[in-house]
Amino acid sequence: MSVLLTPRLRLEPLDDRHFQGLHELNRDPVVMRYITGRPDTPEDTQRMIDRVKARWAEVGYSWWAFIRQDDGQLIGSGCIQHLNRDPGGPLETGWRLRQDAWGQGFASEAARHMVGWAFRTLKPGLICAVCQPVNTPSSTVMQRLGMTFTGTGRWYDMDCARYDLTAAQWAVSAARTRYEAEA
Repeated sequence: MSVLLTPRLRLEPLDDRHFQGLHELNRDPVVMRYITGRPDTPEDTQRMIDRVKARWAEVGYSWWAFIRQDDGQLIGSGCIQHLNRDPGGPLETGWRLRQDAWGQGFASEAARHMVGWAFRTLKPGLICAVCQPVNTPSSTVMQRLGMTFTGTGRWYDMDCARYDLTAAQWAVSAARTRYEAEA
Protein backbone atom coordinates (compact mmCIF):
# COMPACT_ATOMS: atom_id res chain seq x y z
CA MET A 1 0.00 0.00 0.00
CA SER A 2 1.32 3.37 -1.04
CA VAL A 3 1.94 6.26 1.32
CA LEU A 4 2.23 9.55 -0.58
CA LEU A 5 4.05 12.62 0.71
CA THR A 6 3.22 16.13 -0.43
CA PRO A 7 4.82 19.32 0.86
CA ARG A 8 2.25 19.56 3.69
CA LEU A 9 0.45 16.21 3.81
CA ARG A 10 1.03 12.53 4.34
CA LEU A 11 -1.53 10.43 2.43
CA GLU A 12 -1.94 7.10 4.23
CA PRO A 13 -4.16 4.23 3.06
CA LEU A 14 -7.32 4.45 5.17
CA ASP A 15 -7.65 1.84 7.88
CA ASP A 16 -9.13 1.38 11.35
CA ARG A 17 -6.69 3.76 13.05
CA HIS A 18 -8.26 6.60 11.03
CA PHE A 19 -11.79 5.92 12.28
CA GLN A 20 -12.12 8.87 14.67
CA GLY A 21 -10.75 11.50 12.31
CA LEU A 22 -12.63 10.09 9.33
CA HIS A 23 -15.89 9.95 11.26
CA GLU A 24 -15.45 13.56 12.39
CA LEU A 25 -15.01 14.51 8.73
CA ASN A 26 -17.85 12.37 7.38
CA ARG A 27 -20.38 13.30 10.06
CA ASP A 28 -20.23 16.98 9.10
CA PRO A 29 -23.41 17.66 7.09
CA VAL A 30 -21.76 20.58 5.26
CA VAL A 31 -18.86 18.37 4.11
CA MET A 32 -21.23 15.59 3.06
CA ARG A 33 -23.88 17.72 1.33
CA TYR A 34 -22.44 17.07 -2.16
CA ILE A 35 -21.19 13.55 -1.43
CA THR A 36 -24.06 11.58 0.09
CA GLY A 37 -26.35 14.40 1.13
CA ARG A 38 -26.31 13.33 4.77
CA PRO A 39 -23.82 12.95 7.61
CA ASP A 40 -22.34 9.51 8.26
CA THR A 41 -23.24 7.41 11.25
CA PRO A 42 -20.39 5.57 13.01
CA GLU A 43 -21.57 2.43 11.19
CA ASP A 44 -21.35 4.21 7.82
CA THR A 45 -17.79 5.27 8.54
CA GLN A 46 -16.79 1.75 9.61
CA ARG A 47 -18.38 0.28 6.46
CA MET A 48 -16.36 2.74 4.37
CA ILE A 49 -13.14 1.75 6.12
CA ASP A 50 -13.92 -1.96 5.69
CA ARG A 51 -14.71 -1.48 1.97
CA VAL A 52 -11.55 0.59 1.47
CA LYS A 53 -9.28 -1.93 3.25
CA ALA A 54 -10.68 -4.68 1.03
CA ARG A 55 -10.00 -2.64 -2.12
CA TRP A 56 -6.43 -1.88 -1.05
CA ALA A 57 -5.89 -5.60 -0.54
CA GLU A 58 -7.60 -6.55 -3.80
CA VAL A 59 -6.41 -3.93 -6.31
CA GLY A 60 -3.68 -1.92 -4.56
CA TYR A 61 -5.43 1.47 -4.53
CA SER A 62 -8.44 3.11 -2.93
CA TRP A 63 -8.88 5.91 -0.35
CA TRP A 64 -6.16 7.72 1.56
CA ALA A 65 -6.38 9.69 4.80
CA PHE A 66 -4.93 13.20 4.42
CA ILE A 67 -2.73 13.74 7.48
CA ARG A 68 -1.36 17.24 7.97
CA GLN A 69 2.38 16.84 8.55
CA ASP A 70 2.79 19.74 10.97
CA ASP A 71 0.31 18.46 13.57
CA GLY A 72 -0.67 14.89 12.60
CA GLN A 73 -4.36 15.78 12.20
CA LEU A 74 -6.58 13.98 9.69
CA ILE A 75 -7.98 16.87 7.63
CA GLY A 76 -9.45 14.98 4.69
CA SER A 77 -9.51 11.91 2.53
CA GLY A 78 -9.28 11.17 -1.16
CA CYS A 79 -9.14 8.35 -3.64
CA ILE A 80 -8.20 6.68 -6.79
CA GLN A 81 -11.01 4.22 -7.49
CA HIS A 82 -13.25 3.15 -10.34
CA LEU A 83 -16.06 5.55 -11.23
CA ASN A 84 -19.35 4.57 -9.60
CA ARG A 85 -17.44 1.67 -7.96
CA ASP A 86 -17.72 -0.20 -11.28
CA PRO A 87 -14.55 -2.28 -11.86
CA GLY A 88 -15.05 -1.86 -15.61
CA GLY A 89 -15.29 1.91 -15.37
CA PRO A 90 -12.51 4.47 -15.71
CA LEU A 91 -10.32 5.45 -12.81
CA GLU A 92 -11.65 8.32 -10.77
CA THR A 93 -10.12 10.67 -8.27
CA GLY A 94 -12.03 12.45 -5.53
CA TRP A 95 -11.53 14.19 -2.19
CA ARG A 96 -13.19 15.74 0.82
CA LEU A 97 -11.77 18.05 3.49
CA ARG A 98 -12.72 19.30 6.92
CA GLN A 99 -14.22 22.78 6.76
CA ASP A 100 -11.29 24.31 8.64
CA ALA A 101 -8.98 23.09 5.85
CA TRP A 102 -10.98 24.60 2.99
CA GLY A 103 -9.45 27.30 0.82
CA GLN A 104 -5.84 26.51 1.71
CA GLY A 105 -4.84 24.47 -1.34
CA PHE A 106 -4.86 21.09 0.43
CA ALA A 107 -7.35 19.52 -2.03
CA SER A 108 -5.30 20.58 -5.05
CA GLU A 109 -2.06 19.43 -3.43
CA ALA A 110 -3.44 16.00 -2.52
CA ALA A 111 -5.21 15.59 -5.87
CA ARG A 112 -1.99 16.31 -7.79
CA HIS A 113 -0.20 13.59 -5.87
CA MET A 114 -2.99 11.01 -6.15
CA VAL A 115 -3.33 11.63 -9.90
CA GLY A 116 0.45 11.71 -10.41
CA TRP A 117 0.80 8.44 -8.51
CA ALA A 118 -2.00 6.86 -10.57
CA PHE A 119 -0.57 7.91 -13.94
CA ARG A 120 2.94 6.79 -12.92
CA THR A 121 1.93 3.51 -11.25
CA LEU A 122 -1.30 2.33 -12.86
CA LYS A 123 -0.75 3.93 -16.29
CA PRO A 124 -4.43 4.52 -17.19
CA GLY A 125 -5.45 6.21 -20.42
CA LEU A 126 -7.45 8.71 -18.41
CA ILE A 127 -8.61 9.67 -14.96
CA CYS A 128 -11.93 11.33 -14.32
CA ALA A 129 -13.61 13.15 -11.46
CA VAL A 130 -17.26 13.93 -10.80
CA CYS A 131 -19.08 16.46 -8.67
CA GLN A 132 -22.50 17.98 -8.41
CA PRO A 133 -22.62 20.93 -10.82
CA VAL A 134 -23.10 23.43 -7.97
CA ASN A 135 -19.95 22.20 -6.19
CA THR A 136 -17.72 24.92 -7.61
CA PRO A 137 -14.79 24.37 -5.21
CA SER A 138 -14.39 20.75 -6.40
CA SER A 139 -14.77 21.61 -10.09
CA THR A 140 -12.13 24.32 -9.59
CA VAL A 141 -9.70 21.71 -8.23
CA MET A 142 -10.49 19.50 -11.24
CA GLN A 143 -9.67 22.38 -13.60
CA ARG A 144 -6.43 23.10 -11.71
CA LEU A 145 -5.45 19.47 -12.37
CA GLY A 146 -5.88 20.17 -16.08
CA MET A 147 -9.15 18.24 -16.33
CA THR A 148 -11.74 19.25 -18.90
CA PHE A 149 -15.50 19.17 -18.53
CA THR A 150 -16.91 16.33 -20.62
CA GLY A 151 -20.61 16.43 -19.75
CA THR A 152 -23.11 15.44 -17.12
CA GLY A 153 -24.39 12.06 -16.09
CA ARG A 154 -25.72 10.09 -13.18
CA TRP A 155 -23.13 8.59 -10.83
CA TYR A 156 -23.46 7.61 -7.17
CA ASP A 157 -27.25 8.12 -7.44
CA MET A 158 -26.93 11.83 -8.22
CA ASP A 159 -26.56 14.07 -11.25
CA CYS A 160 -22.92 15.04 -11.66
CA ALA A 161 -20.61 16.99 -13.91
CA ARG A 162 -17.73 14.87 -15.19
CA TYR A 163 -14.20 16.07 -15.85
CA ASP A 164 -11.55 13.97 -17.63
CA LEU A 165 -7.78 14.10 -17.82
CA THR A 166 -6.00 11.94 -20.38
CA ALA A 167 -2.48 10.67 -19.91
CA ALA A 168 -1.40 12.92 -22.80
CA GLN A 169 -2.98 15.98 -21.16
CA TRP A 170 -1.35 15.12 -17.84
CA ALA A 171 2.06 14.75 -19.50
CA VAL A 172 2.04 18.42 -20.58
CA SER A 173 0.09 19.91 -17.68
CA ALA A 174 1.30 22.48 -15.18
CA ALA A 175 -0.13 20.22 -12.45
CA ARG A 176 2.23 17.40 -13.50
CA THR A 177 5.18 19.77 -13.52
CA ARG A 178 4.32 20.97 -10.03
CA TYR A 179 3.72 17.39 -8.83
CA GLU A 180 7.15 16.31 -10.04
CA ALA A 181 8.78 19.29 -8.35
CA GLU A 182 7.01 18.43 -5.07
CA ALA A 183 7.57 14.66 -5.18
